[in-house]
Amino acid sequence: MKLYDGGRAPNPRRVRVFLAEKGIAVPLVSVDMGALEHKRQTVSSRNPLQRLPVLELDDGTVITESVAICRYFEELHPEPALFGRGALGKAQVEMWQRRMEFNLLSCVAQAFRHIHPAMKEWEIPQIPEWGEANKPKAIEFLKILDGELGKREFAAGDSYSIADVTGLIAIDFMKPARIKVPEECTNVLRWHQAISSRPSAAA
Repeated sequence: MKLYDGGRAPNPRRVRVFLAEKGIAVPLVSVDMGALEHKRQTVSSRNPLQRLPVLELDDGTVITESVAICRYFEELHPEPALFGRGALGKAQVEMWQRRMEFNLLSCVAQAFRHIHPAMKEWEIPQIPEWGEANKPKAIEFLKILDGELGKREFAAGDSYSIADVTGLIAIDFMKPARIKVPEECTNVLRWHQAISSRPSAAA
């Protein structure tokens, strides 16, 4: 088994944080995304979308998409449960994971990819207006999230979950996307500081 990893890119990091929370060690194959190595044969033969991370099992089976990879490891190593417990708990984690994905991480990523000069060769065509349009979407979601985090410790309830992992990655990615968490979102800032202090955040 080996994990083709893209360093500090959001989705590869998401899997590494998840694995660190589980205490699972998987051999990493470093791929230099800055040098566009993810577009070369090693990755493209395993994932025609040319995206990372890519998990290759011992029998040659390939799993792509970061959350799918995390779900695979959740099934193999159910503790600690990062996708929730029971019907309600799992549904709540799924709900908040998707909200973090589509309303925060995706918006931040679109802002970064369509505005940052380093992404001109990646995002063709790069549309700065679309990048700017996504910034307020991320901020509006953070305001909603702030209200929710005033009621509980973590994104989906009283336990750390994949939703918190995605939220951590998204907020950390806001810096290169040039988006700031509003100062009035004190619950988001408290939560982000807490999850950033977990050892897994350094993965």
